[in-house]
Amino acid sequence: MDIYIVIAFISLLYLCIGYLINKKNSKYLLAGYNTMTDDERKKFDIDNFLKFFKYNFKLQSLLSILIYISFKLLINEKIGLISYSFFLILYPLYMIIKSKKFYKK
Repeated sequence: MDIYIVIAFISLLYLCIGYLINKKNSKYLLAGYNTMTDDERKKFDIDNFLKFFKYNFKLQSLLSILIYISFKLLINEKIGLISYSFFLILYPLYMIIKSKKFYKK
């Protein structure tokens, strides 16, 4: 039962990030963006990036729970945890690769 609390808490964190990040606080909270110079920020499409970022964090919140529960019910708890862990590792890598398109040339 404790694992459900942990997974729910992590998903809630992702959901909160998806709702709370905005253009005003992104200068302080988004890794990479907060270290850019003003000239570099002008070359970055923050408006579209935030749409992408917020949507994907909300999606990650939902999918992570669904992956854990699905694999736990279909196979067993160990496979559910492994699948959940792989998803939490791989999905941010996907987001990093896809976010490259927001840099204006």
